[in-house]
Amino acid sequence: MSPLGNIIRKEVKELLTPATFLPIVIMAIVFGSMGNAIGGIEEEMKEKPVIGLINVDNDRFSTLATSILNENAEVVFNSSDIMDKQKGLETLREENGVALIVIQKNFTENILKGVPGEFEVYWVMKGAGITDSISSSIVEDLISLVNTNITKELISTNTSVNATTALTPTFRNETTYFKGKELHGLSPSVISSILSSQSTLVPIIMMMIIIVSGGMVISSMALEKENKTLETLLTLPVKRTSIVAGKIIASAIIGLFLAVIYMLGLGYWMQSMQVTSNVNLADYNLVLSGGDLLLIGLSVFVTLLAALSLCMLLGTFARNYKSAQTLTFPVTLLALLPMFMIMFKDFDTMPLVVKVLLFCIPFSHPMMAPRALLFGDYPLVVSGIVYVSIFALIMISLSVWVFKTDRIITGSTNRFKK
Repeated sequence: MSPLGNIIRKEVKELLTPATFLPIVIMAIVFGSMGNAIGGIEEEMKEKPVIGLINVDNDRFSTLATSILNENAEVVFNSSDIMDKQKGLETLREENGVALIVIQKNFTENILKGVPGEFEVYWVMKGAGITDSISSSIVEDLISLVNTNITKELISTNTSVNATTALTPTFRNETTYFKGKELHGLSPSVISSILSSQSTLVPIIMMMIIIVSGGMVISSMALEKENKTLETLLTLPVKRTSIVAGKIIASAIIGLFLAVIYMLGLGYWMQSMQVTSNVNLADYNLVLSGGDLLLIGLSVFVTLLAALSLCMLLGTFARNYKSAQTLTFPVTLLALLPMFMIMFKDFDTMPLVVKVLLFCIPFSHPMMAPRALLFGDYPLVVSGIVYVSIFALIMISLSVWVFKTDRIITGSTNRFKK
């Protein structure tokens, strides 16, 4: 074989390893699962939303509205008495419904007079993920369809109709029930838009911090092996526990520094979010207190400490800088999975198995913490901090054990001779 062929064969042999292909295979599985999730969203969009109806008006346009809603939605509660509102909400919660729509008295009469008719909509919001808001979006589209049909009816039967009334024949007075809060004047779409940047931006930033800092630790361990500085360090009269402690403390300082930056940035982001959304979040008690920010900072700190300890443990298996690049994949995967899961689904609406999986991934907790604290879910945040702290201690203990064995240099598990 020619020299070129020998070089090609050598390079292919070095690159054709499980460490090269395993990350690609797992990522393909992840993206395939995301494709199935998106396909599931399309199927869910075809399903009729579950709603309740209270028609107090029982006149021309209200009858038109109820017929459209009955045709395009699954109506589990029907009444003409405004006093049945509480009963309707209870039925909706039992039937996993989306909204209770109340058509107020004089609905038709007001429209004919040139005054918009009033819908009262009581939303039962379950989660703020992408898939959680599908049903409420469909109901909003149905109300828009009602408006379109009322406009057609007005124009065809009344040539002197007011243009403003013809374009907007109705208006909505909305209340949303979400995570134990009664939010007057806010629809699920508004709440989702307020929280959407949090469910995308916060996990992405957290993922980037974990991947970058973790990659630095693994690469540092690999370079120490490649440059033989680690061997020199191990021959010095220094306890192995001191070496590990020094590396862990340095990692903790980096983690604390990154946690402070993260916490300050999150606080600023929450203030800017209130300005851009034109909603005073303080009126709805949807602001993070100083104590909440401290909890988030603590969650970020212990998570980064766990990530850096895990990366230090992984770094002990790196033979050189080149092999260290593939060892960053487990950390990347553990950061990517919760990010996508949180974007698509709210933790409260996930199946139990998925909840357990998400909770077990240590990097998911600082991603979930801001939203959980906004709605007073302190047990989830505190239990997450405790769990990640235990995970970090286990990773540190394993790192200490590995540093006391020959694996740190030779890859064997025999202990160094004293």
